[in-house]
Amino acid sequence: MRVIAGKFKGRQLKAVPGKTTRPTTDKVKESIYQMLGPYFDDGMVLDLFAGSGSLGIEAISRGMSSGVFVDKNPKAIHTIKENIRLLKLQEHVEIFRADAFRALKAAAKRKLKFNLILLDPPYKKVDYQKLLKYIIEYELIEENGLIYCEHDPQESLIHDDSPLQLIKQDYYGRTIGITIYKKN
Repeated sequence: MRVIAGKFKGRQLKAVPGKTTRPTTDKVKESIYQMLGPYFDDGMVLDLFAGSGSLGIEAISRGMSSGVFVDKNPKAIHTIKENIRLLKLQEHVEIFRADAFRALKAAAKRKLKFNLILLDPPYKKVDYQKLLKYIIEYELIEENGLIYCEHDPQESLIHDDSPLQLIKQDYYGRTIGITIYKKN
């Protein structure tokens, strides 16, 4: 696993040990960021089910100025901290071990707003509609901000009754569904 482009291009990242996480492959990550950017001019990223932190680190490498990384798995938190330390990003990130919904509530209390929110939870274990509802309700996404959702391809994420505009929906084989929203 490595950083694909930007300031940290080619740098190796550690993966979370064990089988509890499902790292996004370099090929898929490259495709994702071609859809999302491919480069950013400042802003804040939230990597909500961060795993190794790879997706959020990629966003920072491509120009985001800061990031918040959240995962509830202690091994994931340890791995994120190692990857952040390797890239010397400690001053630009915050890392929290927390449940996703508690993290969203905490971010709202702090009045944080993100330009990019990355959602890559364990497949079929999280209610995406509820996540998106809270993100909107808590006003966590900036105007024109993007929300990236990686999900089981059999899950439908169409979300009609919100200020989110579906920009892209794609599938990578039978294993990965990708949906990207923009806040209007």
